[in-house]
Amino acid sequence: MEHELVGLAGPGGRWRPVAAGPFALLAVALALLPIRPVWLWAALIGVVAAVPWMLGAAPEARRRRPRPFWRLSAAGLERIGPDGLSMVSYERSRIDALAITTGDGVLTVFHRFGRTAVGGMTAMGLEPLAVFVTARRLGFPMHVLDGESTDLLDPALDEALRIPGLDDDLPGGSALPRDHAAEKRLLDQEAALLAAAHEPALQASLEPPGEPVIEGRRTRGGNKAGTRGRTNGQRLDTPEPLPSRRRIALLGALIALLGAVMIVRIAVDGTGEFGARLAAGCWTLAAIAGVLAARRRLLRAVQVRWTITAERLLVRALPGRRREAQNLPAGDVAAVVVGPGLRLDPVSGEPRRADLAALAFGHRLELVARLPAHGLDGFQLAHALDDHGYRVITPGARAPRRPEYGLEGLPEIFAQVPGGRLVVADGGLGWADAAGDVVLKMPEDRIGGIELLTIAGHAWVRLYDTDGDEFFAAPLSALRISRTDLRDSARRAGLPVNDAEYDAYLSAAFHSAVSTLAVPEPGTEPEPEPATAALPSQSAGKEGTAPQPDRADDNDFTISVSAPPSPATAPGALLDATRRSRVGTYGMSVLLCEAVALLGAVWLGPELGGFNATASWSVPAGLVIGLVGYWLYDRNRSQLRVSSAGLAVVTRRGKVEWDLARERIGGVGIDEARERMPRLVVWGPSGRVLRQVTFPPDLDELRRACERYGVPWGPPDADRPAPPPPEL
Repeated sequence: MEHELVGLAGPGGRWRPVAAGPFALLAVALALLPIRPVWLWAALIGVVAAVPWMLGAAPEARRRRPRPFWRLSAAGLERIGPDGLSMVSYERSRIDALAITTGDGVLTVFHRFGRTAVGGMTAMGLEPLAVFVTARRLGFPMHVLDGESTDLLDPALDEALRIPGLDDDLPGGSALPRDHAAEKRLLDQEAALLAAAHEPALQASLEPPGEPVIEGRRTRGGNKAGTRGRTNGQRLDTPEPLPSRRRIALLGALIALLGAVMIVRIAVDGTGEFGARLAAGCWTLAAIAGVLAARRRLLRAVQVRWTITAERLLVRALPGRRREAQNLPAGDVAAVVVGPGLRLDPVSGEPRRADLAALAFGHRLELVARLPAHGLDGFQLAHALDDHGYRVITPGARAPRRPEYGLEGLPEIFAQVPGGRLVVADGGLGWADAAGDVVLKMPEDRIGGIELLTIAGHAWVRLYDTDGDEFFAAPLSALRISRTDLRDSARRAGLPVNDAEYDAYLSAAFHSAVSTLAVPEPGTEPEPEPATAALPSQSAGKEGTAPQPDRADDNDFTISVSAPPSPATAPGALLDATRRSRVGTYGMSVLLCEAVALLGAVWLGPELGGFNATASWSVPAGLVIGLVGYWLYDRNRSQLRVSSAGLAVVTRRGKVEWDLARERIGGVGIDEARERMPRLVVWGPSGRVLRQVTFPPDLDELRRACERYGVPWGPPDADRPAPPPPEL
């Protein structure tokens, strides 16, 4: 059918153990029985433990039968079974309206005999937006109701809410009001889909032919990269599973092998005592549980990979067969909705909620594909799709992320003096009234430093005492003084002023201006650094003087301009890992080594003279190994350098792990991921994650360093970009 919505359903059968739990209990029971001879006892245990896997490998068990799924089409709402026949059907002519309750997410069918709760949207494998758009395209009245389906189906509640005299003549109405906010959000997304579906695709025709460029770099022609529709393909991957699939499989195989070896050893030593058979039963249970846990972990350790180009979207779950990769041409996609959705549970194959998913809609508002995106960064995915020409729709506009600062330390006299302003007078700072009289004075000996910086696009001032502690912070707009006036007046008065952004701006402007005056020597290629600028003689322009010298003599007075410092060498703030994290890592390293030492003493103690004798030397050895091993790592730990030139991670021995220039940085801050631990990342101007800082520095010091050297703190705000720094 042209307009239909098929619910998310897993593939058919796969290789899996059949009745692993009962056979595991049977194997443990056999291990406890005194069966003679012992080789038969061991063989029965192994065969019974392997029966579930042999049954799962049978062709009949692995036959791929499709799972039941729900379908919404012009014929109505129906559930299709594995054989292709309809199991449950709600015909189109019998449906008066469809409703989604926001409390429990249940799809309810309204008909002339009442209301019927079909089931939860997640269990049915249907997304609210897809159901809403498809139902309206098919002509079904669609509602979004506030509450739960049980409230709608409770006749006692309907009777209690009925008002005599007002609704006697009305047909049976809804007992609860509609959730206007949820319905408005769905209507807004539908309107955006309509606009995307009917928007003329003129982008490709308007793009001039040219050499493809890579974002963040420049081509030989000088055109800046990042032009929409001309960027190369980009690949987004979810983090690799930890531990890796190879290690998980190896660990499961080792557990199974260890269990088999121990059972054989117990059989060789004899099973006459009940303690030996009990130990064999425990090893059997441990081996089977370890293999099943490893299989379960392998199923969940899947990496999602997106390859985004202007021509197609290639989404693949690794590891997987190549035919299972979703290859979606860009011409079939009108818009991509990025937000919460559904995904298949890797173990059970049933639909489950996902924090992030992508729904691709076609030009007829049909659902073209469901693209898995769990584990990816939603901000990064949305910007990557938008940069390659795809229309991206999100459930709602993000709230602007703004830093929150208060006016701590503002004296009460500031508000009591009408028309007051900050002035530089008598070698210090003061607060003057409207007439210009200074009513509050801060002497020079109290001021240890004046720092000018930009916060959220506004100029701020921070005052430090002689001990280096901050005691005052306020925006200059509240103090009624401009940044330039305060900086120049304080420097004329001899006060210590630090305006790193302004100094970096002057340095960059001077370098760019002087580098254009470079004159290469004859017969040599011009070198970019250091640049040499020639200054003409002052007497050359006067009348009545000697003739002008040759060109070779014009280069007597030169100015050597050194290369601009790199992010790793530029003066700035060097941030180290916090003392608390270092001490905690030391403790974890020692505890891990001690745990290994104790386990080794328990495991190998009987062969090495007993537990006490083995632990007497393994525990001190574990302590020494933990301390020395982490000391070797800590003595060359990484540190973060923040400067006006950019960011760099350097080791204590001077090795540069990575660096980013200032123009490539869009923000620095904490990435609050739901499925992962919060991490410190560096974003690009488009919102893409460029680098990840593996060690946790002090966040307050990092924020102050970013503000001091002009590095934006926090992720780029696509909804409301911050204005440029004032007066620069």
